[in-house]
Amino acid sequence: MTANGWFQILFFVLVIFAITKPLGIFMTRVFAREKTFLDPVLRPIERLLYAICGVDEKREMPWTEYAVAMLLFSGVSMILLYTIERLQHALPWNPQALANVGTDLAFNTAASFTTNTNWQAYVPEVTMSYATQMAGLAYHNFASAAVGIALAVAVIRGITRRETNSIGNFWVDLTRSFLWVLLPACLVIALFFVSQGVVQNLNPYTTAQVVDPQTVQTTGTDGKTTTQVVDQQVIPQGPIASQEAIKIFGTNGGGFLNANSAHPYENPTPLTNFIQLVLIFAIPSALTYTLGRMTGSQRHGWAVWGAMAVLFIVAVTAAYAAEAKGNPLLHGVDQTVSATQPGGNMEGKEVRFGITNSALYAVVTTDASCGAVNAMHDSFTPLGGMIPLINIMLGEVVFGGVGSGLYGMIVFVILSVFIAGLMVGRTPEYLGKKIEAYDVKMAMLSVLIFPLVILVFTAISVVAKFGISSLSNPGPHGLSQILYAYTSGTGNNGSAFAGLNANTLWYNSTIGFATLFGRFFAVIPILAIAGSLAKKKFVPESAGTFPVTTPLFSSLLVFVILIVSALTFFPALSLGAILEHLMMHAGKAF
Repeated sequence: MTANGWFQILFFVLVIFAITKPLGIFMTRVFAREKTFLDPVLRPIERLLYAICGVDEKREMPWTEYAVAMLLFSGVSMILLYTIERLQHALPWNPQALANVGTDLAFNTAASFTTNTNWQAYVPEVTMSYATQMAGLAYHNFASAAVGIALAVAVIRGITRRETNSIGNFWVDLTRSFLWVLLPACLVIALFFVSQGVVQNLNPYTTAQVVDPQTVQTTGTDGKTTTQVVDQQVIPQGPIASQEAIKIFGTNGGGFLNANSAHPYENPTPLTNFIQLVLIFAIPSALTYTLGRMTGSQRHGWAVWGAMAVLFIVAVTAAYAAEAKGNPLLHGVDQTVSATQPGGNMEGKEVRFGITNSALYAVVTTDASCGAVNAMHDSFTPLGGMIPLINIMLGEVVFGGVGSGLYGMIVFVILSVFIAGLMVGRTPEYLGKKIEAYDVKMAMLSVLIFPLVILVFTAISVVAKFGISSLSNPGPHGLSQILYAYTSGTGNNGSAFAGLNANTLWYNSTIGFATLFGRFFAVIPILAIAGSLAKKKFVPESAGTFPVTTPLFSSLLVFVILIVSALTFFPALSLGAILEHLMMHAGKAF
């Protein structure tokens, strides 16, 4: 660990802190239907869309109708993407003549991109055509992010409103998320990425002569060995910058290329790397300010932000320390051998990013439900790789995905307030609303679906041949690969340990269902909470009210999050990453 590394991390935190308020104010104005500088251009477009779609923008919905509208939109969008994948070969913009995507992989991808997960069990540049990438995947990057923002705003309205049955209009919230928040920013971001060298074209792939031809031997099923000289390399092209912008800003994470943000076409310079880090946290961080402003308790918004920031700083410190320390099995190796570790564990990392930015990126992308990677998590040290896994296990609430991070955190806020109420022997209250049995039941239902899906699918996979046959490593590291896959899918993160062959019928099907369960089974109880809170009367604050605006509340919130996750996942982590760490220090690697 170096002073320069700590400075980069501190500078990143300060930048996130600086943009939280202005972006939070802007989103408050957008969803409160107040005037913004974009209104002269976007308001006529918005009215036209409502007229075409038959939407009454003044009509509001109860939570049940809001949920149904969200599910119908997501379902139709998922079917559309599945259809595009299955008909890919017959569609235009397919210069490489790529074949139609298989049924189970198409289902997995459609479910994944619909839920803002972007889990990729395939190599994008040899599987998806330009049409599929743009009309299918990039569209869903926008749509899933817009749905997340809309849901978060609806939950905030439920907290703020009194004795009403409505929490907003899904179609209006969705449209405003598209037009005011995502599209304008991504246009600017894409142009910036192009200026830095990110590719944006519709050209066929380029074939280049390699400087150093390689001789490759392959053995066929008949036992015969074939020798081939490889003297050419196929270099992918495509509309990468436009997809990169929403991939990052919408906390989607699915790469146009298999190496994701480790590839120089997606993330060419340290500057683009830093901007990507800031963009991943931008909306999730700003929504905490929006929460405070819309509820009339700005200190509460900062208290939630503070809890998120503490969890983030602890995680990045642990990951950076583990990776900077390196692999103890390589200590003492002759300095003339290439296996030495200058500065720490550089396996699976890009030299242009180094230890600090690789560890920071891994923490940011798993804190924020993004899933983009600029290093291979499978190559991290056991503890360094465990931190991204734990980040997702916390429920993707450490800033979290766009919208999903905030409404997921609200669940833990309600549980924290409930626990505080039990401590003082009073009915718990949250911003003037009494938290009753129904609200706590819905909160627990949302929390419990997450570990249930992860642990059940993981348990089956580690004992069944169709599960363990996809592993690239035995022992505890193999367990971590499977556990990470289902945690990433259910948590709608999408990153992977990169050591598991997930393109099988079992993994495509179960991870696809896990992404759907993690998104929709978790959010419906949260919308129910929003509807319940909206109906309640306002209760004035009294001497027995537990304040939700203080460092004490932030501390309680942090501990509730940690305790819930620790009690649930610690046994699995003990058999995986923790055991691997202990065995590594005992001289055994996997």
